[in-house]
Amino acid sequence: MTADALVLGAGIIGVSTALQLAMRGKSVVLVDRREPGLETSYGNAGLIQREGIYPYAFPQGIDTLFRYAKNDQIDARFHWSALPFVAPFLARYWWNSNPTRHNVIARHYAPLIEHSVSEHDTLIAAAGAEHLIARAGWKEAYRTAQRRDEDYKAAEKLQREYGLHFETLSAEDLKAAEPDLAPVFCGGLKWTDPTSVTDPRGLTMAYVEHFKALGGKVMTGDAASLAVGPTGKGWQVLTTEGPVQAEQAVLATGPWSGDLTARLGYSFPLGVKRGYHMHYASEAGTKLNGWTMDAERGYFLAPMAKGIRLTTGAEFALRDAPKTPVQLEKAERIARSIFPLTERLDPEPWMGARPCTPDMIPVIGKAPRHEGLWFAFGHAHHGLTLGPITGRVLAEAMYGETPLIDITPFRAERFQP
Repeated sequence: MTADALVLGAGIIGVSTALQLAMRGKSVVLVDRREPGLETSYGNAGLIQREGIYPYAFPQGIDTLFRYAKNDQIDARFHWSALPFVAPFLARYWWNSNPTRHNVIARHYAPLIEHSVSEHDTLIAAAGAEHLIARAGWKEAYRTAQRRDEDYKAAEKLQREYGLHFETLSAEDLKAAEPDLAPVFCGGLKWTDPTSVTDPRGLTMAYVEHFKALGGKVMTGDAASLAVGPTGKGWQVLTTEGPVQAEQAVLATGPWSGDLTARLGYSFPLGVKRGYHMHYASEAGTKLNGWTMDAERGYFLAPMAKGIRLTTGAEFALRDAPKTPVQLEKAERIARSIFPLTERLDPEPWMGARPCTPDMIPVIGKAPRHEGLWFAFGHAHHGLTLGPITGRVLAEAMYGETPLIDITPFRAERFQP
């Protein structure tokens, strides 16, 4: 079988890229070893984070670093046994998180984020997926005036520099918005630009169905079989339906991208941040009205189609290490004290691995040493947010269009010797 393009990896990045190519009239085969949307794209908080101009930075203050060194926080935890392996990545991550460098990174990152909601909206409309979208922003709830006021100042800076919108919430405002939250918060901040997704995997599958309606093919196969085509040109991958060949190939394999690019002679300093979630029912007559973060404790409550989803922060561990849902257990105990959660709705905690680069921005663009090979990985916490805009600019670059934004800051060469 032949096609114009192969897309390897059927998470939200790969699916969005395949769909953007198909919308431009290209014949595309989307390949994954599992069904679409079952890895990292499945387990997020369901936010399209238009406000996320500044990628999540590594803590800089000595007091904060000392607190995390105790390894008992919900928003960040590590495996002691993994430290020798992840320390080089963490050191570079910490260095890039210096405020001066972080500001420069944000300026590179901003154009992607600025188009996150609008590019999703284009695909949502085309895929008929508006029923999966909530357009009420999301809230941070504060236990202390110090954290509240610090975040208000940061929000004002984002408003001045990038035109973002927010509302400050008094304790009474927060209570009015979320009557069933315990009265332990002194106020909140509501970001009004982002949109939310009630079923992230459902949205991915809506995009898949639209892709298929445009003639795209979804096949089961292993991206590790990617090789130069038998004639020495183009690319080939093995699927359960036989080999598929194409002139162009996109590698969008999330946390496995480092393994696959290494086979082709590349060296990317990729890390992973593992995360967990669980769905819960709530007491009869109670309701969580919107996406809410307990800011000082570092967990998220999201009213999803399946129930209230509780998500944790980052776990620094080896990608394939067994689950250790310690953060989830701690977060659940605290969450039960502020909202009337009842039974767990999942048989076990879900875990996924976010693919991260040490400079906090993804790799998007042409492979430096291979004709017809393209990269799209390393989106960390913003895979769902950045799927459609990543797919659009990559599709444009692949076929000679001028990308909507300058993708030079995301080039693979920044990590290559």
